[in-house]
Amino acid sequence: MTLLSLRHARVRYGPLEALHGVTLAAPGPGLTVLLGRNGSGRTTALHALAGIVPLSGGAVVWDGVDVTGVPAYERARRGLCLVPERRAVFGSLTVRENLALASPDPAAALDAYPQLRPLLERRAGTLSGGEQRMLAVSRALAARARVVLVDEPVQGMSPPVATRTYALLAALDACVVVAEQRLPSALRDRSAVVYELRRGAVVFAGEAGELGLPGRSAGRA
Repeated sequence: MTLLSLRHARVRYGPLEALHGVTLAAPGPGLTVLLGRNGSGRTTALHALAGIVPLSGGAVVWDGVDVTGVPAYERARRGLCLVPERRAVFGSLTVRENLALASPDPAAALDAYPQLRPLLERRAGTLSGGEQRMLAVSRALAARARVVLVDEPVQGMSPPVATRTYALLAALDACVVVAEQRLPSALRDRSAVVYELRRGAVVFAGEAGELGLPGRSAGRA
């Protein structure tokens, strides 16, 4: 079992504090969802877990070990894969070349997204937004990472492909954390762990089925 967590994490961008002592835990195998509108801190929390942004306070803990000072590239070597919202693929490389960076055998990625098969020789930068997201997520699926962090995984995808994407992520034998503005309907009936952030603080922590129920408690986790 894998556990990745933030403990009283604070992140500053110059004079502005984006995370105000956020505590959350993402178990794996399993799916954790970070919810929040733009500016809520969800992407910053994801980047803090990945080591993309430094903490000004608190800690990142991975399987009981404090990795706060471990750089992003070293976390990647240890099995962490980040799929950012933007620039998630190498536009100048072909689809085949992008997939080869994650695994020498593209079969798993193409089984997940058969739509990519006729696009193998296309440069990734020429793909539509939804196709680029499929490529980015398929690379994460093929990487066999211990931790997979994905910012808005289904942006630009059709509803059926989006539903399939969530099913693929939920089925991974990994700690999977996704950041979304709203809880996707495909996840409402799953036992995903959900954290809702507002203005850099956690206001809800629980299971997906509890979110939005009358009388649910809101407060910092």
